[in-house]
Amino acid sequence: MSWPLWLITVAAFTCLAWYVSREAEKLFGQKDAQCIVIDEITGFQWTLFLIAPTALRVALGFILFRLFDIVKPFPARLFQERLPGGYGVVGDDLAAAVYANLALQLLVRFWGI
Repeated sequence: MSWPLWLITVAAFTCLAWYVSREAEKLFGQKDAQCIVIDEITGFQWTLFLIAPTALRVALGFILFRLFDIVKPFPARLFQERLPGGYGVVGDDLAAAVYANLALQLLVRFWGI
């Protein structure tokens, strides 16, 4: 898939995730309920953006994304706490994905992973 089409697809999925997460919060009556997972899927898609997929890169991407999603480095925690509805649910995962993607890009470029 060409990178512009990949970008459009992941961006559209992100918009869908914002909407679905907002509606799920209303349905479940709590902020960022554990059963909402579309935000994790979205974050993982951004983690792998512009990374040529191999089994090792996908596995490392998953590990890095989960690590940054759990640690929530600045500004991820702020996104989760301060953004309303689906934006907050997905926002922290997008921030984690940016960190994970950058780390993965460095691993690929400088360590030949």
